[in-house]
Amino acid sequence: MTESHRLGIDTGGTYTDAAIVDAAGNILAANKQLTTHGDLAKGIGEAVNCLPSQMLAQVQMVALSTTLSTNSVVEGRGGSVCVLLPGYDKTQVQKSGLLEILDSDCINVLSGGHSATGEQTAELDIEEAARIILKHVDKVSAYAVSSIFATRNTAHEFKLRALIQELTGKPVACGHQLAHALGAPRRALTTALNARMIQPIQELILAVEYTLKQAGISAPMMIVNGDGSLVNVQMALAHPIATILSGPAASVSGACALSGIDNAVVVDIGGTTTDIAIARNGKAQRSHDGARIGDWKPLVDAIRVCAVGLGGDSEIRFNGKLAIEQRRVVPMSLLAKLHPSIISKLESQWQGLSTARQNKFAIALRPDADTSGLKKQERIVWKALLDGPLEIEASAESNPTWGRSIAKLERKGLAIYSGFTPSDAAHVLGLSQHWNKEAAVLAARLWARQMRFLYGCGTWEIGDEVAPSQQVFDLVVSKICEQIIDACLHQQMNINDRQMAVLRDVLTKMIFADNASVSAVNSDTATTEAGSLAEVASVLQLRFDKQVSIVGVGGSAPDYLPEVARRLGMSLHIPDHASTANAIGSVFGGVMQLVRVVVIQPTNGVFMVFHQDTPMVFDALEPAMDKANEIAVESALLAAKLAGGVDIKVSADVSSDHVKHDIDGELFVNATVTAKAVGTPACLKADVAG
Repeated sequence: MTESHRLGIDTGGTYTDAAIVDAAGNILAANKQLTTHGDLAKGIGEAVNCLPSQMLAQVQMVALSTTLSTNSVVEGRGGSVCVLLPGYDKTQVQKSGLLEILDSDCINVLSGGHSATGEQTAELDIEEAARIILKHVDKVSAYAVSSIFATRNTAHEFKLRALIQELTGKPVACGHQLAHALGAPRRALTTALNARMIQPIQELILAVEYTLKQAGISAPMMIVNGDGSLVNVQMALAHPIATILSGPAASVSGACALSGIDNAVVVDIGGTTTDIAIARNGKAQRSHDGARIGDWKPLVDAIRVCAVGLGGDSEIRFNGKLAIEQRRVVPMSLLAKLHPSIISKLESQWQGLSTARQNKFAIALRPDADTSGLKKQERIVWKALLDGPLEIEASAESNPTWGRSIAKLERKGLAIYSGFTPSDAAHVLGLSQHWNKEAAVLAARLWARQMRFLYGCGTWEIGDEVAPSQQVFDLVVSKICEQIIDACLHQQMNINDRQMAVLRDVLTKMIFADNASVSAVNSDTATTEAGSLAEVASVLQLRFDKQVSIVGVGGSAPDYLPEVARRLGMSLHIPDHASTANAIGSVFGGVMQLVRVVVIQPTNGVFMVFHQDTPMVFDALEPAMDKANEIAVESALLAAKLAGGVDIKVSADVSSDHVKHDIDGELFVNATVTAKAVGTPACLKADVAG
């Protein structure tokens, strides 16, 4: 029998990785190429085609992970969507965060919704819904529907989904399919984020399928979900938000597999985000609401991870102080590698006076995108962008309207800016040699001059590229340290974000003092502060568990994590193949589906079981729990089969709440039956049998 292999692919904001792993988990080959955002298939093809063809011929399963979903949330990007909210009020809309990611015209409140016991509180306004749906049909790529208490009765969401599909044929995301928990505002946000990701995930899957066909690989493809499990393409397209932490989940699996360390703080430093997760016994803790992606906490089943907009491609700007922006830009060193002609333009900028537009170029992000909706001026600028990067400074001087048109193209996701980034600083300091150091040096000098003369920030000598780059390096290291402490606190404590930030800042200073290290940023005050904290530290010492190491993965891990580990007093392990850990980790998952069914006692002696659009009523707890268990187990089994699993085993757990009453004693309030179905991807059954 021919030995079978597994092909792992990870598409990130900066790089696309591919790796071949055998059935025993040995890494046979790996490759890393730049992600080609304009045509994802190109970068994926380059990564795959560099792998040995004889090994590709033996691939039995393809596993895909991606950080594109995570990045789109952090950066506020994604497809255009229309949101329908039956039964919501203005306060709930404001709390949801929808107004921060969508235009108000795209958010539509309708009459409708249900009560906590699944009873209809208002009739659904179908005529108004149809008007809104048709109004947006040519403007959006998908629709999002979230009805009040849809987790207790799905009727209105089902009706709207059927209506949208009948009128438009476009994809629909429904809240009850994505989140089982109560909390209408967060469920609405989760649903909108899911709808925004449908188009990008579709494009990614099509790009991978095209690449596999070109390479003659007929093996089925599975997608890594945010909880580390695998699903087939059909389920991933139906629930793309489940892939929101696909990359981080794969990186944890890859980090543990490559390092052989089961108890670790896994830190994956990518181009757009840094993802931090705590692994115990080789796995990260799961949570249905513990994931934090940038400023958002969607209600999704995923590993408990902190994904922050901090990466090699993050823009360094002045915002009252030096700050790392969550927005990804193209590093100047990378832009010069791809377009060497910009070197002369940077040299000309250095010869002139400092302006806020220096180091700024605009680059077409999606050359093949549909631009039929662009205005005349935007189409002119778009055509110019297709010929190569546009220097913002020169464009603004020749025609002021070009700057505004470029900004509109950037907001629509068609273009991206360049800027000075941590990757550039790493090139100046000799930590990285991937791209063009000459451009990084010029960019550092231009940026430092901007900071000094435009914003009054910094005291570096004019023409010194090393000192400002070192300060950027120290800023990144400090932020990563803070986020590691933050992730550890969130793992153990449940307090609000404001309290957590205060506690994190205090603990960070104390840990730095204990390890005789203080950030070089604000160095004038660092010595005094370190001295006073060191006195406290001599009495109250803070240390990380010596049995827990930092396991670093991602392309930038060797640049920053040695200093991070030193400041935190932790051991560091960067395994072989760390830069392609996501692609490697993607192949180690299995099929796993969770289904939760809720039982409540709204009044004494009445028990209700909620499933889809038919709440069931019982007069005793035992039959209600039996029915909930039956529904959960059957639904989980079916979901695992639909996800592409075989040899499925189902288990069920119950969590319940009771209260003590002075007269009646202990009373049942509610319970949740959680069924977990675990199986093997059907395409790997031969591997298991062998």
